[in-house]
Amino acid sequence: MSPRTPIAARTLVLTALALVAFAANSILCRKALGADAIDAASFTSVRIASGAIVLAVLATRRARGVDGPRVRGSWRSAAWLVLYALAFSFAYRALTAGTGALLLFGLVQLTMLLAAVRAGERPPALEWLGLALAAAGLVALVLPGLSAPPAHAALLMAAAGVAWGLYSLRGKSSKDALGDTAGNFARAVPMALVASAASVLLAHDAHATPAGLALAAASGAVTSGLGYVAWYAALSGLTSARAAIVQLAVPVIAALGGVLLLGEPITPRLALCGATILGGIALALVSRRA
Repeated sequence: MSPRTPIAARTLVLTALALVAFAANSILCRKALGADAIDAASFTSVRIASGAIVLAVLATRRARGVDGPRVRGSWRSAAWLVLYALAFSFAYRALTAGTGALLLFGLVQLTMLLAAVRAGERPPALEWLGLALAAAGLVALVLPGLSAPPAHAALLMAAAGVAWGLYSLRGKSSKDALGDTAGNFARAVPMALVASAASVLLAHDAHATPAGLALAAASGAVTSGLGYVAWYAALSGLTSARAAIVQLAVPVIAALGGVLLLGEPITPRLALCGATILGGIALALVSRRA
């Protein structure tokens, strides 16, 4: 067995877990905000606060009896995290799921690929072909449901995509995924609370039901907090280009989750486009090794 095999397998598993968490997070957010069970600012604050609590407990337990809690992170990463989370929540109040996914992951890819090229990465032709194939599948999947989105919502989701791309790029240098993610979430809490307070004062739209709070807490503690730890850990084994490309799988996973959890029908278009997206991702991932 090659000495690189365990690292590659670990990166593959962590990436898969993170992508499933991202898709689940989208489902939780759409369910909460679509039913108006909670306002967008409160959803974001509860999401980040619950994630911060879980991550702080895990970081503390890991370091108990060694050198104290290992909570790291940075204020810059926390700022990108809050910007992504707030823009994501507010944008989904006025965007369809397909339009939002296309805007979000399109901007994530563009941000990370431009950063990769600027840093000197030169993806081979097959990797670009895989990206084009995956992107074409994504467009074909969401195109029938696309409508002209409100300009403010489109700009918010675009901002969320750029912020998430930049947050992911900063995670590539992380040597301690749990400690860095815990620190980022802890720093993000006061920022999110300030944003919630501003929303209450300006929009007078603060409201939350028990179901909305539960969905926001699950989003923060599980699909955001733990999912982002897995993503930070996976990033050390991915190039920026590949990290951008594999996230194209999230809308497909979210669509399948809608079929299984929300009773949405399976259509031939969903199956064909899903296979196209996953096939493009596979082509991009194996291109360099080939």
